Amino acid sequence: MAGAIASGVLKPGSALPPERELALELGISRVTVRRAMVELVRDGFVVQRHGSGTYVSGPPERVVQSLSRLYSFSEDMMSRGRVAGTVWLGRELTVANAEEALRLEIPKGARIVRMRRLRLADQEPMALETSLIPAAMLPDLTKIKDSLYQTLRELGHVPSRAVQRISAVNIDEETARLLKLTPGAPALDIDRVTRMDDGTVVELSRSIFRGDAYDFVAELGLGT
Repeated sequence: MAGAIASGVLKPGSALPPERELALELGISRVTVRRAMVELVRDGFVVQRHGSGTYVSGPPERVVQSLSRLYSFSEDMMSRGRVAGTVWLGRELTVANAEEALRLEIPKGARIVRMRRLRLADQEPMALETSLIPAAMLPDLTKIKDSLYQTLRELGHVPSRAVQRISAVNIDEETARLLKLTPGAPALDIDRVTRMDDGTVVELSRSIFRGDAYDFVAELGLGT
C-alpha cells in the first residue's frame, strides 16, 4: 500500500476502506492489516481521523481566510465543520523583555503569559503559534482552553480589533518538523497585536501558517 501511495495510485486525501474490507480484499488477517496501518501512520503515509476513517496523507484542504474580521482559530475551524485541535508546546508565566513590554504597552519587567501551540485541523498541523498575554488578564494558566479568545472573553477581556502584518517566509527545520513540511518550504508569518474596545492590548502573537494550506483575502474599495 505504501508503494501505491508513493506512486500516486492512491491520491492525497483518498479514504481507505475499513480494515475488514482490506483484509478480505488482500486475503490477509485483520491483525496484519492493523499492524500495517500502524506503520503507515508512523511513516506519515496515512492519517487516521477519529470517527471519520483513514486517509492518504497530503496537503490539507486550503482555507480561505478573510482579512476583514478578527477570528479565533478554534472557532473558525469549527465553523467550517472541521475539528480544531491543539498540541501544547509550552506555556509559562514569565517577565516581558523591553521589546515585548513596549508592544504590549505594559511596564518593562511586568509579568506575562507566554504560550506556544501547534494548531491542528482534522488532526493535520496548520500553524505554529506563539502568544503573549499580560499576566493581569490571565493569572491562572490552568484556565486556558483550546480557544484563547474564548478564555479571555469569559474572563471579561474581550478581543475586538487587531492590526496584523503578513510576510512570506521559508521555514526552518524545527518548524518544518512540527508542520510536517520540508525545511525551506514557503509559509506565511503573521504578526498580530490584538486590542479590546478601550484600546488595551490583550495579546501579541506570531503565527506561522502553512503556505500550502492558507489563502488570505481582503475586500478592497476604490478610494476617493
